[in-house]
Amino acid sequence: MIATASTLALNSLHVQLPDRANVAPLLDRLVAEAIPNQHGLAAWRALIHAHATLMRQLATDLVNDIGLTLGDFDVLAQLGQAGGEMRISELAAQAYSSRSGMTRRIDRLVDEGLVTRANTDADGRGVVVGLTDPGVARLAEAAPVHLRRVRELFVERLSDEELSTLASALEKVAVDCGFG
Repeated sequence: MIATASTLALNSLHVQLPDRANVAPLLDRLVAEAIPNQHGLAAWRALIHAHATLMRQLATDLVNDIGLTLGDFDVLAQLGQAGGEMRISELAAQAYSSRSGMTRRIDRLVDEGLVTRANTDADGRGVVVGLTDPGVARLAEAAPVHLRRVRELFVERLSDEELSTLASALEKVAVDCGFG
């Protein structure tokens, strides 16, 4: 077998992996080296925890109360905010989904009669997704449930000053990236 450059590099490092009992201290050390600011680490952990728990609860509430997934609601809401239709590529970027994931979701929503899909470019590659009347009705049914829970779980638990500070801080760290 011929050794590759990466194999040689790994062998020359003589990296000794800890046994499983020492993984936690290793991870603690790696975290402390990467993020020495304890306030930064605490803020990051709080953000991740809050996001995960809020999104899980909002998703559960929509499915239990309306029978609509949070991802499907997001697509309907994005289309509604855009005036009823969007290119699928823009929709995927707005909904933070890959284009292939969005295509599967749209296929299902088309089958349910909530959206339409049409080719727009001469070569057939441009796809526009639009809300149907049943899609608008489903959005009108789901939005009050979702927004009530956003208010109860998030908005009402923070002061106006905290909400303003949080919005400002998160805008600073929002990453502009495409999903594909």
